[in-house]
Amino acid sequence: MKIKFTLAAAVVAVALASCAKKENSEAVPEDPGNFIVTVTPTASTGVADYLLTASSLDTGRISTAGNGVEQDGTYRYYVTHNNKFFSMLYGQGNPGAVTAYNIVDGKLNKLTNFQTETVQAFAPVNDDLLLFKISRNVATPNSLWYKVNTNSLLITSEGSTNTLELTGTGELAHFSWLKQVGDKVYAPYFSIIDRTFATNHPNNAWIAVFNYADMSLNKIITDDRTSFIGRYFTDGLAVTENNDVYAFSSSVAVKDGTFNSTKPSAITRIKAGTTEFDQSYFFNFEEATGGMNITNWLYVGNNTFIVNATTKTEKGAYTVGSNVGIVNVVDKTYKPVTGLPAKATIAGLTTNNYTPKDGKTAYVGVNLTDASSWVYKIDASTATATKGLKVEGGVITAIQHLD
Repeated sequence: MKIKFTLAAAVVAVALASCAKKENSEAVPEDPGNFIVTVTPTASTGVADYLLTASSLDTGRISTAGNGVEQDGTYRYYVTHNNKFFSMLYGQGNPGAVTAYNIVDGKLNKLTNFQTETVQAFAPVNDDLLLFKISRNVATPNSLWYKVNTNSLLITSEGSTNTLELTGTGELAHFSWLKQVGDKVYAPYFSIIDRTFATNHPNNAWIAVFNYADMSLNKIITDDRTSFIGRYFTDGLAVTENNDVYAFSSSVAVKDGTFNSTKPSAITRIKAGTTEFDQSYFFNFEEATGGMNITNWLYVGNNTFIVNATTKTEKGAYTVGSNVGIVNVVDKTYKPVTGLPAKATIAGLTTNNYTPKDGKTAYVGVNLTDASSWVYKIDASTATATKGLKVEGGVITAIQHLD
């Protein structure tokens, strides 16, 4: 991921964005509420996100014109935990700010702002956020971890993991994401050649299992039926209500610019109470969808996922598909979602989305080529999407909720 940014450009961009909002946008009153919609202004490039609140995702409109809390950086990632919203700056190797908010009377209230290393994987664990700064250099293979307590809002523990030793192949383990499973942390990883994202080992999936208390390595579990789990900066694991763990593989391993895995995009399982892949379970996603590969998912409950997928011609290591469907991992079924705009009119879909985990409902940001942006409600029980909240003045990047 390469992000180019200069302070001078940012000052000009913010000024242009501000003028554009004043001259070209009708002022829309703020909408206090417990939903948080993050928006990147569309007037120019290199500008910071705005955090907007909304009372509903099903109707109405919100706007960056005169509203929102501006972030102090151009590329941010967001996570909600312990009824707090965390905004984390990607610092391109430099330290990044972490800002935490809660909501008071429908408005965002800043709780803290502190510095950490820029991290490439993070996840809620117990009352903490576990953060990992992952090495891409075999000469310095120690990847650094930090525990941020979401009550005290302080870094309470830190350490390192040698991600070269994890693989035993001379390649580095690069965690795609992190997931709490009981008192353990599962860290699925892909194997990368020094300073690149290429690999000589494209036909295996690995999960490093850590004891969370001291972050010591418990074991590594493997499967040779798929390529690696998840994608770069993409969560490929989900824990269902009965504590089964499901994993998806996109089959996007590469070398010399070419996909080099012979395995299909598929979903596998680790049964509750075990730390091995269940060899009796295999859901061939490519076969079920006529050749598509899964790129992202959102667990909505009751063994049901909203998934993004790409066709064979659209497939890319970092491509988020605009083919949206419903997967039931127990039934091993896939149904395409109807009611979304035509694919040719979709500029992008958000991958950081909200679900009340009621077994059927999700809210997804849809940014269109005509520069309009909408929140769509997806009903997994009927595999249909309905247009909801209109977002003016920018591109939706995340949708979250606080109580």
